[in-house]
Amino acid sequence: MNKLDNYRLKLGANEYIPIMIGGMGVNISTPEMVLEGARLGGIAHLSDALICAISDRYYKTDFVQQRSRKYKSFNKQDDKSFAQFDLESVKESTRLLVANTMDKKQGSGGVFINLMEKLTMNNPRETLQARLHGSLDGGVDGISLGAGLHLGSLELMQDHPRFRDVKIGIIVSSVRALKLFLKRTVRVKRTPDYVVVEGPLAGGHLGFGIDDWQTYDLKTIMLEVIQFLKQQDLDIPVIPAGGVFTGSDAVQLMNEGASAVQVATRFTVAKESGLPDKAKQAYFAANEEDIEVNLVSPTGYPMRMLRNSPCIGTGIKPNCESLGYVLDRNGDCSYIHAYNEAKAQNPDKVTVSGKTCLCTQMRAYNTWTCGQTTYRLKDTTNKLIDGTYQQPSTEDIFNDYRYSTDNNILLPTLPKAC
Repeated sequence: MNKLDNYRLKLGANEYIPIMIGGMGVNISTPEMVLEGARLGGIAHLSDALICAISDRYYKTDFVQQRSRKYKSFNKQDDKSFAQFDLESVKESTRLLVANTMDKKQGSGGVFINLMEKLTMNNPRETLQARLHGSLDGGVDGISLGAGLHLGSLELMQDHPRFRDVKIGIIVSSVRALKLFLKRTVRVKRTPDYVVVEGPLAGGHLGFGIDDWQTYDLKTIMLEVIQFLKQQDLDIPVIPAGGVFTGSDAVQLMNEGASAVQVATRFTVAKESGLPDKAKQAYFAANEEDIEVNLVSPTGYPMRMLRNSPCIGTGIKPNCESLGYVLDRNGDCSYIHAYNEAKAQNPDKVTVSGKTCLCTQMRAYNTWTCGQTTYRLKDTTNKLIDGTYQQPSTEDIFNDYRYSTDNNILLPTLPKAC
């Protein structure tokens, strides 16, 4: 029977098991998970979400506290343009995460990082460049450019000595977006090594409209991208993502021309995931009606999450002086306005219904972003005698994708106590 292990992904001289674990933030795709994915022969992504806070957590730096102390006296100002990130701190925090992961890497797989353009950080161009260069300095195997068009991103790192060696991919949700990106790559004479096509069933921010995401499907977009690349005489691997729940799902896409698949939802509940146990159990327990696409993100992008996410409907004060990762180039964020309007209406109990303070709530793991197939997670594991669900290991999930057939899912081995 056909299984995903019968295929291989080739990127230049490297060959991988065609499983790519997506970058999940904040620190859901932990270094431990990424190292497991690489050890098993696939590709796994770190995430650059709230990178300075992650550095503080792992490496005892104090980048967030430094920023908080510096801007504390300005915290009552609505204009947050003053709250700039120290570029060396951004670069060093990224380098630390990548370098420490690369130092522990074993196996033939790849350690990649997902770098998001929409983390505008009050200075979109320079902070992105700092993260790009920090990743390259840290020795990362590959960079996936996500959450944005990245029209100038290659130019931001073209002078780095590793620019021609590191694998670089772009994440798109349409042929149109890919066309725009490829048009800019001519300037640096460097086409992407792979294209990730993210469909409408993916978790987190979506590249589709709030009202029309249901009219698209992953297979159709993937085939459009493959056809376009053929017309351009470009031999670039195409990797679909979003809703690929079983190894059999993956095989079907491979038979249609995919070179690998990117998966994430099932890994959110892995032992090595940085998601707290409470949130993992909420994911396991979720039903299909518990999953929604909303506009609570201040980025303006639709976002898929569990409807009982603790971040929804809270009135937490903006914390841009310490975090501020989605501040635009003018120091603005739509949550600040929503918070001020809610406070003016009821200063004694502030409740913001339309937006959430994404940075604070993501760091606290209160924004339960998820893929559309999250309601199926309960079918991938064992329910324990205490009523909770067993957390499979990254290896359990990876090997199920790799070896399963006929849409079967091999459940993890029960703990001996059970």
